[in-house]
Amino acid sequence: MINIVFFGTPAIALKSLEHLYNSSEINVLAVVTQPDKPAGRGHKISMSPLKKFALEHNLPVFQPKSIRKDFDVQEELKKLSPDFFVTFAFGQILSQEVLDIPKYSTINLHASLLPKYRGANPIQRAIINGDKETGICTMITELGLDCGDVCLKEIIQIPDTMTCVDLFEEISEKSPELLEKTLVGLVNSSITPVPQCEDGVCMANKLTKEETLIDWNKDARDVHNLVRGIYKFPSAYFMHNGKIIKVMETKVSDNSGKAGEFICVNKDGVEIACGNGALVLVKVKPEGKAEMNARDWYNGLKK
Repeated sequence: MINIVFFGTPAIALKSLEHLYNSSEINVLAVVTQPDKPAGRGHKISMSPLKKFALEHNLPVFQPKSIRKDFDVQEELKKLSPDFFVTFAFGQILSQEVLDIPKYSTINLHASLLPKYRGANPIQRAIINGDKETGICTMITELGLDCGDVCLKEIIQIPDTMTCVDLFEEISEKSPELLEKTLVGLVNSSITPVPQCEDGVCMANKLTKEETLIDWNKDARDVHNLVRGIYKFPSAYFMHNGKIIKVMETKVSDNSGKAGEFICVNKDGVEIACGNGALVLVKVKPEGKAEMNARDWYNGLKK
């Protein structure tokens, strides 16, 4: 059996933890996840999905505010004598002291085809930039940002209608098997990690608030990609009559006009001119209201 400690926090990593826990070749010793935080409208303290799974399966749970500074947790992890640490969207940077604990190494699941999109938002950036494909890879964690040797990769196609939520789900589905193959392959030496080529390195920096505001002077395709890339996380928006209008679904049109002006309302939705082409608003979420068809929102403005 390969003994691991799993580090992760959000739901995207849950299926990987479940898969490894149920594997006949992997033994999950413990789970390390972020501290409980307020969530939802009521701001009630909520545990991560991984903590919930761990408690339901009697796995030890560690929740350091900073794994690099929590020496007590580090000592407890040493006592477990793990072969590997496995990290997937854990949310903290590991120190060399932590990386030195497992017998072999720390394996990270990264949601891009490294060296492209190193950093915090690889899923969103791939869609925002209009990429036709992305992927996942397992890598040996080093102190630098996503710069370690790559173990395995898998390509994922990005259709024009795919949102970041869709891509999150596909990555969640494909990651468990890749992680298991990596762990087994490293132990039986059927996998040889490959250093990343420095050509093609680009960063997936965190999204800024300014980026989520739609710039109608841009190409309609670029705005469409922005809407898909940050769908619900946190959503692209524009201002109308002093209110925030979140844009949930769009299409691209060949119509033209003055950037930012309404062109027409049709069966598909509401067309707004961009710097090149036009964007059809299919669904929107006006400030203080539920998500609705853009045509209904627009018609309501006249009442």
